Amino acid sequence: MTDTLIIEQTQKWIRSVVIDLNFCPFAAKALLKKSIHYSVLNKPDLEMSLGSVIKEMHYLDSNNDIETTFIILPDRFNDFEEYLSLVDKAQTLLEQEGYEGIYQLASFHPDYCFDGAEKDDAANYTNRSVYPMLHLLREDSITKALSLYKDPESIPEHNIKLAREKGLLYMQMLRSACLTV
Repeated sequence: MTDTLIIEQTQKWIRSVVIDLNFCPFAAKALLKKSIHYSVLNKPDLEMSLGSVIKEMHYLDSNNDIETTFIILPDRFNDFEEYLSLVDKAQTLLEQEGYEGIYQLASFHPDYCFDGAEKDDAANYTNRSVYPMLHLLREDSITKALSLYKDPESIPEHNIKLAREKGLLYMQMLRSACLTV
């Protein structure tokens, strides 16, 4: 599978799931402005993955027109627990490198499961992506966007409610359709 195909599938997931279901009311603007950077890491080990987090933070530092970056891990960290360990280490690295408050780390995984949720809860699909990925966002952009949004605290609750209303089968099919481009 080529990096181009992986990025196209990720973009389709962003459009079809994140934007069309309005899971992130700010994603459409970034997609339309083409201010999303994608980095595909093939068969990375932990050290390479964490190095990519630093590289992408530096990339964002140097490219103010880019709002956010996705580090896509198509063939590694498929085990959700191993992935969560990577997320923890990436968050620690972000803080150690002095980027806390500058960039925020979000996580998406094909087997994402909220703490305490059943594995087959449709709500998990608010964070179930086509590939394991780390998402770096500019903190100031998030703050600005949230200031323009009425009741931003309700976004996660709205997403969970909508995913459950759509149902597990619908959410599974929607995400699976993103793998065909």
